[in-house]
Amino acid sequence: MGSTVLSDLATEIVVPVCAVIGIVFSLIQWFLVSRIKVSPDRHSSSSNNGKGAGYGDYLIEEEEGLNDHNVVVKCAEIQNAISEGATSFLFTEYQYVGVFMVAFAILIFLFLGSVKGFSTKSQACTYNPQEMCKPALATAIFSTVSFTLGAVTSVVSGFLGMKIATYANARTTLEARKGVGKAFIVAFRSGAVMGFMLAANGLLVLYIAINLFKLYYGDDWEGLFEAITGYGLGGSSMALFGRVGGGIYTKAADVGADLVGKVERNIPEDDPRNPAVSNIIT
Repeated sequence: MGSTVLSDLATEIVVPVCAVIGIVFSLIQWFLVSRIKVSPDRHSSSSNNGKGAGYGDYLIEEEEGLNDHNVVVKCAEIQNAISEGATSFLFTEYQYVGVFMVAFAILIFLFLGSVKGFSTKSQACTYNPQEMCKPALATAIFSTVSFTLGAVTSVVSGFLGMKIATYANARTTLEARKGVGKAFIVAFRSGAVMGFMLAANGLLVLYIAINLFKLYYGDDWEGLFEAITGYGLGGSSMALFGRVGGGIYTKAADVGADLVGKVERNIPEDDPRNPAVSNIIT
């Protein structure tokens, strides 16, 4: 046997610590984004002393002597409308996703449990017949539980991702008035919140699930990892729904924005003057 990079004890420490660091880092990025207020208050340099990612920089409207209150208020109204529509869509989608999750969890239990006739007796391991592994019924139960955990983790991550995106879009727009660099920083930090939160949550939940399952399986690593594979299946299944449903939702919003721009303002398709279109970016 070759030498391992980390010992078992070091791995038990490093994995949860990395997950916690990822969560803390994402919260810090969210806090920095939240400092940008979507309100009629002016971003004066006196309140920030010109420190920190350009929060105290003068805006173009301020330099030209224009009133930027209406811009901020309108931006806040658009964000609220987008957030309300996105939340409504998610709740509707998750109703159907919940039905699929319950139905698929039942199928997993029935299929895995019926392999050995829902046996409650220990059986010879597949890869090492000299050793005894946990019964098929236990594998069916734990696989169903891990599938549900993965599905819930994916659903929660998708919901947080949508809320963070709608939370940051108006703030990115407001920072864009100071320059492309400021807008990029806000957009990058907002994406980091979702990216690190998703990876850290998945890693932490998986770590906890493996250690809880290990209390029952003990040295039966074959049964343990056969049961824990349901976690990836659950997460992937919910992500598939989010991918397909989200794509349909965003395309409908894009087409609707184009039509509204043409009808109300006679704006051509994908014109940059229409802030609701997305094809100019993609």
